[in-house]
Amino acid sequence: MPQETHPAIVWFRYDLRLHDQDALAYAIEQGHEILPVFIWAPDEESPWEPGGASRWWLHHALADLDTQLRDYGSRLIIRTGQSTQAELQKLIKETGAKSIFWNRRYEPAGIKRDSRIKSALKEQNLNVQSFNATLLYDPTKIKNKSGTPFKVFTPFWKHLRTVDLPKERPVDLDSLKSVKKFPKSLPLESLNLLPRISWDHGWLEMWQPQRENLLTRLRDFGKNQAASYEDQRDFPAIDGTSQLSPAFHFGQIGPREAFQHIRKQGKHDPALETGVLRQLYWREFANHLLFHFPHTSEAPLRPEYQSFPWQEDPSFLRAWQRGETGYPIVDAGMRQLWQTGWMHNRVRMIVASVLVKHLLQHWMEGAKWFWDTLVDANLANNTFGWQWTAGCGADAAPYFRVFNPIMQGEKFDPQGKYIKKFLPELEKLPKKYIHQPWELGALELRGLGVTLDKDYPSPIIPHPEGRQRALDAFAELKKRNTA
Repeated sequence: MPQETHPAIVWFRYDLRLHDQDALAYAIEQGHEILPVFIWAPDEESPWEPGGASRWWLHHALADLDTQLRDYGSRLIIRTGQSTQAELQKLIKETGAKSIFWNRRYEPAGIKRDSRIKSALKEQNLNVQSFNATLLYDPTKIKNKSGTPFKVFTPFWKHLRTVDLPKERPVDLDSLKSVKKFPKSLPLESLNLLPRISWDHGWLEMWQPQRENLLTRLRDFGKNQAASYEDQRDFPAIDGTSQLSPAFHFGQIGPREAFQHIRKQGKHDPALETGVLRQLYWREFANHLLFHFPHTSEAPLRPEYQSFPWQEDPSFLRAWQRGETGYPIVDAGMRQLWQTGWMHNRVRMIVASVLVKHLLQHWMEGAKWFWDTLVDANLANNTFGWQWTAGCGADAAPYFRVFNPIMQGEKFDPQGKYIKKFLPELEKLPKKYIHQPWELGALELRGLGVTLDKDYPSPIIPHPEGRQRALDAFAELKKRNTA
């Protein structure tokens, strides 16, 4: 008598790939018939439900994953509901599955949900296994010499460089066994991930969210830009970064895969180790912090910043969101974000500094806007970046570091090419004035097609005043904490 087999559910989340995919690899190694499943239950992730830009990318990543699975005689089963656990239970009943495998997520809400689901399934005597395929290292196993979590990047990085780098997990896709009968699956379109109003018009000109296209981008970057990354990464008019952050967030490319690929292409070039590959350690560090300090997604890591004297002003926030601050490098960045769902990293730091320091708007307001508008919106990276700028997190920028948006523009976009791309109303301005149009006289500006406060705004707050506001606020914070 042949041994009876039961299908195994491989629950896909933000690990939307078939290669270097631990849960899938394990299921294949165990000889299971495999039922690939994706469950859309965004309410469980509240207050950080995926934003509009993330949903756009997710739609295309899921479509691509289904295409990849069909190449191996399988398919992606899509379900939705208020409860992931309830949908899994339905699938178990429908298919007779006895095993469920997934790759862990490390956001606070995800950890709580996964722990609850794992306990409930194990009580039913089901075989439940979870794996780490999201990060290079499992954050539960990384501690400093005192046995506590790291709070500073440099010792964290130095420690990890002494630890063996995990290797890619081979996946024998030729041995993938599909279930004999697939359960009902919802059409991807029924998840309504794409916008109803076509604000994403033109996004596909910039993004091709399929794994093969992303791998091509990785290969091209490793071959052409990686060696000069350290010199060019801060210049937004130059194609000097990988632009692969959405692929990492959604797991279409795994971190081990990316690390090994770049290291192999660079033949262990020390410049790559301290440049491109170091950025992967920054990603690890952000996740390390969020895992060990889960409150930081909504509260500062440094508790003394709870009493920071923010000055809520909806008009300031709205001008920043619309790219109407009067600082060209800031407004170009915010327009790039709206038009493409992405923003250059140097510009992210500049626009964040203006919001939280010049305008004294709460860092959470910036984090929420980025969360909704970035295709690579990642809770760990988003939290870390905003708390760094606000001075309330790990490795935080010191309180007196108030970016001068004019000097930042002059330094990192000296010809004004980036600004003119996203602020075409300023395209006729000479580079001498592109970063501070108000320095030109009204007649000269009018001759170039610009009338201040009509075609382009004056600075929402002059830089010297904005800097002083920030310093005064930090002085007030110090006073409050010592009273």
